[in-house]
Amino acid sequence: MWKPQAVSTRWLKVMVELTRRLRVLDGADHSTDLKVAFASSDRKHVNQHFGSTSCLVIYAVSMDQASLISVSEFGDFKDSSEDKLPIKLQALKGCIAVYCRACGASALTQLLEQGVQPVKVSDEAIIAELLEALQMELREGPSNWLARAIQLQEDVDPERFGSMASEGWEK
Repeated sequence: MWKPQAVSTRWLKVMVELTRRLRVLDGADHSTDLKVAFASSDRKHVNQHFGSTSCLVIYAVSMDQASLISVSEFGDFKDSSEDKLPIKLQALKGCIAVYCRACGASALTQLLEQGVQPVKVSDEAIIAELLEALQMELREGPSNWLARAIQLQEDVDPERFGSMASEGWEK
């Protein structure tokens, strides 16, 4: 008679899952705005490490306005497995930066490969103040990292081919 063997959970990988996502449907066109994320447990302060954050709060930012566009919450995890990163990286699609308390080497590499600049801030940095500072920087002229991020976003803009086609082609 076959008996099931006990499975050691020590060898099972723990996958982090997206447990809830809020998307704000305000009718505004945020396609030209910069998207930035914040690792936050309370949605008001940057107070978490990127890899272990339970929540990413994403804003669309222009020179004149910052609008909450989504909040992604993640399930619990028990170890420091790399399996927690893919779902968080996916949640950052379209973002130019993620503000966090810290970022591990592997996450840093993956963020930069995806075109997302990690920005380390002091504990309990206030998201509203960081958004104001980013808007001020956009008005006064972007720093090197922000200028690169804007250029990368323009380089991968999916609408650029449509606008080029509408302008016509000349030899």
